[in-house]
Amino acid sequence: MLRWSDELRHLRLEEIGERYARYRLYLPEAERAMVRSLSRYGQISPVVVCEQEGVYELIDGFKRFSAARHLNPIPKLSCRLIEVDERGAKAAIYGLNRVGGRTRELEEAWIVHALVREDGLSQVEVAELLSRHKSWVCRRLALIEKLVPEAREQLRLGLLCPTAARQLIRLPVGNQKQLLPVIRREALSVPELSGVVDLLTRSSDGSQQAYVLQQPREALAQDEHAPLPAQDPRLSAAANLVFKRLGGLNAQMSRMDNWLQHYGRAELTPRDQTLLAPHFDRLSRQATRLAALCQDVLSEMEPSA
Repeated sequence: MLRWSDELRHLRLEEIGERYARYRLYLPEAERAMVRSLSRYGQISPVVVCEQEGVYELIDGFKRFSAARHLNPIPKLSCRLIEVDERGAKAAIYGLNRVGGRTRELEEAWIVHALVREDGLSQVEVAELLSRHKSWVCRRLALIEKLVPEAREQLRLGLLCPTAARQLIRLPVGNQKQLLPVIRREALSVPELSGVVDLLTRSSDGSQQAYVLQQPREALAQDEHAPLPAQDPRLSAAANLVFKRLGGLNAQMSRMDNWLQHYGRAELTPRDQTLLAPHFDRLSRQATRLAALCQDVLSEMEPSA
């Protein structure tokens, strides 16, 4: 259990260390929004610090801390102090962000990796410390350790999403290095990436793997598990019209999924976000309604013979 100090401290930025910042993702747009909030409203809630070797180290409030640097004059920050050791500090970073619903899979993986490799805890001990199952700890650790260094760096920079990283770790190191540039070159969606990984794991020789890497979508189209063509002679004219619409809709959804996962909000200016917000809201509502209708249709359909 965290031990909180009842007294708030008001510290200058140079009095606060950032040694734990490496466990948090840098999100430029979120930081810019925080600068605007601090300028307009001031600091609403205190940041959280712990004392390590005579230095106040930041535990929670990294965006507020970074945003404060852009203000003139630079204010002191209101801080709450918790009493934790090195292991407890990492657990607190995870716990405080989890409560706020802001934790991200990659940040969790960095914390788990540090607890295991830097602090010498077993996976079972980490699971107990973070109140998670051992399999969760194992998956987070694999997200870091089974990836090639190039993929880790792309994860850190936001160029590779955790879902795509989970597909990559199914491959040997050599195949990961070969596939990374293909993901960016072809802008593969996560479902497409999953299919390409399946093909690579089933390839029996180097020539087959080379073909998959050079022409991933053609290879997927030739795979027996690939989607059906635009027309199916077994279907009626009315059913083929629905079939065509489904294919187009799935393709559009795949592209949108790819954009959100690989690029997403970081590309949008504040004005872009304001103008696009109603359209995303409409898409979200329509997708929810469409998903429910699809389930109704599926429940009415007879199982295939």
